[in-house]
Amino acid sequence: MKWETVIGLEVHAQLSTRAKIFSGAPTAFGAAPNTQACAVDIALPGVLPVLNRGAVERAIRFGLAIGATVNRTSIFARKNYFYPDLPKGYQISQYERPIVEGGAIRIVTGAGEKTIRLTRAHLEEDAGKSLHEDFHGMSGIDLNRAGTPLLEIVSEPDMRSAEEAVAYARALHTLVRWIDICDGNMQEGSFRCDANVSVRPAGVAALGTRCEIKNLNSFRFLERAIEHEVRRQIAVIEDGGRIVQETRLYDPDRDETRSMRSKEEAHDYRYFPDPDLLPLVVPAAWIERVRAELPELPEAKRDRYVREWGVTAYDAATLTQSREMAGYFEDVVAAGVEAKLAANWVMGELAAALNRSGLEIGASPVASGALAGLLARIRDNTISGKIAKEVFDAMWAGEGTADEIIERRGLRQITDAAAIEKLVDEVLAANPKSVEEYRAGKEKAFNALVGQVMKATKGKANPAAVNELLKRKLSG
Repeated sequence: MKWETVIGLEVHAQLSTRAKIFSGAPTAFGAAPNTQACAVDIALPGVLPVLNRGAVERAIRFGLAIGATVNRTSIFARKNYFYPDLPKGYQISQYERPIVEGGAIRIVTGAGEKTIRLTRAHLEEDAGKSLHEDFHGMSGIDLNRAGTPLLEIVSEPDMRSAEEAVAYARALHTLVRWIDICDGNMQEGSFRCDANVSVRPAGVAALGTRCEIKNLNSFRFLERAIEHEVRRQIAVIEDGGRIVQETRLYDPDRDETRSMRSKEEAHDYRYFPDPDLLPLVVPAAWIERVRAELPELPEAKRDRYVREWGVTAYDAATLTQSREMAGYFEDVVAAGVEAKLAANWVMGELAAALNRSGLEIGASPVASGALAGLLARIRDNTISGKIAKEVFDAMWAGEGTADEIIERRGLRQITDAAAIEKLVDEVLAANPKSVEEYRAGKEKAFNALVGQVMKATKGKANPAAVNELLKRKLSG
């Protein structure tokens, strides 16, 4: 039997406010346990929550960025459950009337483009954290995260593979950083994914029983967890069993998911409107001000790169993975470099060097203007593309500008036709076997002759001129 995978994601994005959502306590990461939890966060008797305006504005920004409805009025609710790191015994969240409803995000995968619909995005507070490693036979509770502002972003079950789920999560990660509502640091828990996974026979419309995989904090773990869960569910059904709706945890060491607890339904949480918080009313003027302040969004940039600069859809998606990368690329193009050449170098040599050095593009030792200067030397035939890579490595090492390195190392391309012709004649005379093989129809022999000429010039001969001269002389 053929099976179809159905995936929906719930993503918790920590909003980039300096204070918590209902108190003035700080949200900085890495503080000593329980040093950033005030009376409101630890639920002392008589305290009242006060909503953080900055958290609301970030939710509005997100709603507008995905083309969603920003509800003029929304309600905060109490989500009741008992856990040691939840001091109040309930979490303040939004249920029936969230601040954001609908919207969509377009993703690009190897199979092409696809639109993923969003159900909602709502504001809520985070819980604290239970610590088990440093205590023998006990658990410690750190309430620093209690009250940290979150935007929970819920998709429709529109994804059909782990690849699509990762593409959606990456696109969402790019967007929340792009519009500056979340730093996206997955290692610190600022961006966490829960995956709802089910399978059904191909062609069947009804959804299968889903399992939720909690707190996936890397794109690699998200992909592996979904792939394992899909295999597990299919094996259970094909062996005559049935899937139980439950919450599961992914163990990266064993590369498997395992059961945590039965999955709660909404009624299990006994939601009801929080009596300490008035309905949130967002004036139309506020929404329009936020709309006017939004930057050009990744999807719009992708479309512009394809439409105006002839960049492929895949390359455009790669170049807009971060606002910083897109800015760098546009600066190179603005300096007069052809967009395709700029794209190849930003995604190729530059990205590889950044990856090797563990750097973000904003910390690149080769600034956009410096790269544009190097690419200009390729375009005017001062150096070949191969030599340009040597020059780039020297620039990365801090040896100076492209022009300085080219002059100091004597890397200027040989473009003198007479000098190249002399070398070509010498190579043809020294390699009669390759000449004979080429004339017998072996194309590889031609490449060998080109290689010999380039070797003789230490890579400095103009490749186009070498090719043209060789073909002319070999056909004579």
